[in-house]
Amino acid sequence: MTFRHTIGCGLVIASAICAALAPAAADQEQGRRLAQFYCARCHAIDRVNPSPLRIAPPFRTLHERYPVEMLQEALAEGIITGHPTMPQFSFDADQVGDFMLFLKSLERGQAVR
Repeated sequence: MTFRHTIGCGLVIASAICAALAPAAADQEQGRRLAQFYCARCHAIDRVNPSPLRIAPPFRTLHERYPVEMLQEALAEGIITGHPTMPQFSFDADQVGDFMLFLKSLERGQAVR
């Protein structure tokens, strides 16, 4: 094996290890699917429709009420609310990233359909 070949193989292996260890990029579509599964029963998760449950704020307006970044910790630790109709759930770190990317897209008007 030549020196160049050895260095080349080492670089390929190092790149593969770095790629495997790097955090996954947030996925807006996966965030939308999470919102659909966990939230759409009560909240509007799109840019136009009203929330099915009138008292549940549409996700597109959450940023008008408070910084949505404040939800990250609650999503990871488990959302607990003072009303019984909202289910308790928690997301793993990747799901939090996906969900937050989706919420932020609603602010910008770029939500996936």
